[in-house]
Amino acid sequence: MAGHSQFKNIMHRKGKQDSVRSKMFSKLAREITVAAKAGMPDPAMNARLRLAIQNAKAQSMPKDNIERAIKKASGADSENYDEVRYEGYGPGGVAVVVEALTDNRNRTASNVRSIFTKAGGALGETGSVSFSFDRVGEITYKAEVGDADKVMEAAIEAGADDVESSEDGHTIICGFEAMNEVSKALEGVLGEAESVKAIWKPQNTVPVDEEKAQSLMKLIDNLEDDDDVQSVYSNFEFSEEILAKLSA
Repeated sequence: MAGHSQFKNIMHRKGKQDSVRSKMFSKLAREITVAAKAGMPDPAMNARLRLAIQNAKAQSMPKDNIERAIKKASGADSENYDEVRYEGYGPGGVAVVVEALTDNRNRTASNVRSIFTKAGGALGETGSVSFSFDRVGEITYKAEVGDADKVMEAAIEAGADDVESSEDGHTIICGFEAMNEVSKALEGVLGEAESVKAIWKPQNTVPVDEEKAQSLMKLIDNLEDDDDVQSVYSNFEFSEEILAKLSA
């Protein structure tokens, strides 16, 4: 199990606090605003906006918040957000990819660099680590939609590339370009997904010990806590025993 999935599992097991939920809503709203501004404000005509709204609904974001985020895109005083990617190395030499939406590149770059440095890592140039990741689509479903066989069958029919099922749910991987097509096909069989998004999937993973795993979790936690950071991906891997300790 690679870094992205392991971190999600730890956060899932620790449970969501109100402050975490509030921060998550603001990041979902930012993605909705950017998607609406980049295309049509109508989700039926804008695939990115449709996915952003779907992901917001899956996290129980109130309808009013979603509508407000869409309206914000058409406002004359709406902020202009840039999509920025940062790449670097964390403790143990693991690769880390950070995606951000920011209205101030200098502020975000400074914050991200500081978080890497404090964790004993280093920020690199764009492209310094992303070559070791694949840009793919990730579609997630809750465990209750069906057993592993049912989801695997649906995923194969839909044209997905891989499925990972656990007690926490199902994660389906597909080609980046095929994401909309595969998610629509899955929706016909399994219902609406919990989330549909493009991710950076590591081609290979780097095993880390408990000490490094704790440092990495702190690095990722601090990065995700930054208001401008939308997503963090890494190529570390550690044992179920370490996962259980970190989830406690």
